[in-house]
Amino acid sequence: MPQSNFIVASADSRQQPRLIELAAAYQLQIVEQTEQDLHLLWCDNRLQLIQRSQPKQAGVFVDFIGAAATYRRKQVSIKNEIIARAVGCKNNERPTVLDATAGLGRDSLVLVSVGCNVVMLERNNAVVALLADGLSRLKQTCQDTWTRHFIGLYHGSLIDDSFDWRNTLPKVDVVYLDPMYPHKKKSAAVKKEMKAFQGFVGADEDSDKLLSVAKQVAQQRVVVKRPDYADYLNQQKPDFSLESKKHRFDVYLT
Repeated sequence: MPQSNFIVASADSRQQPRLIELAAAYQLQIVEQTEQDLHLLWCDNRLQLIQRSQPKQAGVFVDFIGAAATYRRKQVSIKNEIIARAVGCKNNERPTVLDATAGLGRDSLVLVSVGCNVVMLERNNAVVALLADGLSRLKQTCQDTWTRHFIGLYHGSLIDDSFDWRNTLPKVDVVYLDPMYPHKKKSAAVKKEMKAFQGFVGADEDSDKLLSVAKQVAQQRVVVKRPDYADYLNQQKPDFSLESKKHRFDVYLT
């Protein structure tokens, strides 16, 4: 997965301390301007992914507190969320889940909303900066009990030699994997902002390696989200699968 090493500074000097903090934490370089089509920009007091060639397209950012996220969170339940059943939620039992391909944190939000403690792991430095910014805004504006279920954000990957997951991550019951998968050419159009995001981070070409390591990390199970047309991760048949309209959740018991 490519790494982005720049963000474009905001003209608002009051925003600079937060911008500098994110840049230092995630090895991002602050520049005044860039010719790159896809780049990060500090705008409207948040970090966003911008596509220069699409000036009318909204920026992509991590949002745990906006109207759409709030509505989504309030609608979730074990009964209507297949992902909740896939990770093993039942009755009063809620596992601790490592979202090992956290992306924009949308599945993490669902898991937190049903009461799971969630640890997020993301290896792309630009994306983990987006996540960190989203969590920061969440903590600044929302004091509800549910926010406490976000229990960690880490920069790295289970299959990167430089990331010592054994001595870094807390113990988790479940590892959740949703690697970026190439879309079928004839499939329905992806939302423009998500298409931009996928173009920015690229496909997870080495995702097959994740499964064996994830099985070592998880105390109970590994859950892999796949498009309904996709093969099993690493060609390994799961113990069972749960299906939605467009996706499949393959469950590997450990």
